[in-house]
Amino acid sequence: MTGIRDRAVGALAGLALGDALGMPTQSMSRRRIAERYGPVTGLLDAAPDQPIAPGLPAGTVTDDTEQALLLARLLIDGAGHVDAVAFAEALSRWEEEMVRRGSADLLGPSTRRALQRLHAGEPPEESGRDGTTNGAAMRVAPVGIAVPVGDALLDAVVAAGRVTHNTGIGIAAAAAVAAAVSAGVAGAAQADALDEAERAATAGAQRGHWRAGADVGARIRWVRGWVRGMGRAALTDAVVDVVGTSVAAQESVVAAFALVEALGSDPLDALTVAAGLGGDTDTIAAICGAVLGAHHGVAGLPADMLGTVCRVNRLDLAPVADGLLALRHRAEGGGAGGAGGGAV
Repeated sequence: MTGIRDRAVGALAGLALGDALGMPTQSMSRRRIAERYGPVTGLLDAAPDQPIAPGLPAGTVTDDTEQALLLARLLIDGAGHVDAVAFAEALSRWEEEMVRRGSADLLGPSTRRALQRLHAGEPPEESGRDGTTNGAAMRVAPVGIAVPVGDALLDAVVAAGRVTHNTGIGIAAAAAVAAAVSAGVAGAAQADALDEAERAATAGAQRGHWRAGADVGARIRWVRGWVRGMGRAALTDAVVDVVGTSVAAQESVVAAFALVEALGSDPLDALTVAAGLGGDTDTIAAICGAVLGAHHGVAGLPADMLGTVCRVNRLDLAPVADGLLALRHRAEGGGAGGAGGGAV
């Protein structure tokens, strides 16, 4: 029986592990991944011709983990409040650092457009009015750790993503991830956590600016019923050919939930499938990992691979989880939560 601390650390650890597994395959086609790497069964060095992360060593994380930890630090330092302008400035500094390192792993299209608008003088409420990609969803796991499921969680998701993804689609996708993580951290069964994700997505779709696009909550509900019981090969075909693996929130976020539904009993199996799909593999695997890590706890993730990820990226996730849990306990009225969980 895992404790709340183990599950909170697990959410961050699963995110980082999924991100690292998807790093060498991101932005490649499924066929190209198979040709270049063969079956993805563990952490891999990025090939020299990798379009985003050429030559990076096995275990390296990408923007998904780095931006999630950036958001976590802002949440902790702000006692649960994220200042939109400060967040935008932090994202800009992060990208400048990536450019300095010579990395091609930069801000996504919705975030970049929003920051340009903000720097041009538009208010934070308007800068994210076209943000329908998965950027808010990929980095929202810390909000799910810090806030229990409920209206306060949806408000926190909106606040954390408003500056870049202030649309019904972007908010729905981020709300689904945050709710699944929050429910998992609280100890909910996997099916119950995914039910919470559906409900949060439906509520989130009513927030922000309207933009045309498929309903995220409806697509999560549909895909859960469709993929349940599918074998690995059929599941991969279904996700790639029908759900989609692009940066669009209605594709990649729904793809992550499809893998959680079908393969959630085995996190490594789900994450390696995600890494081989093609498209936005690092984000799909990161979201999948955050949800499954929150459910299984850090003890349910492969220790050797996770150790490599933490060593390569110099990650110390337990203090971050502790800071986020302190916010959660305050929101819950000071409850002590479950015991247990090792440091990562």
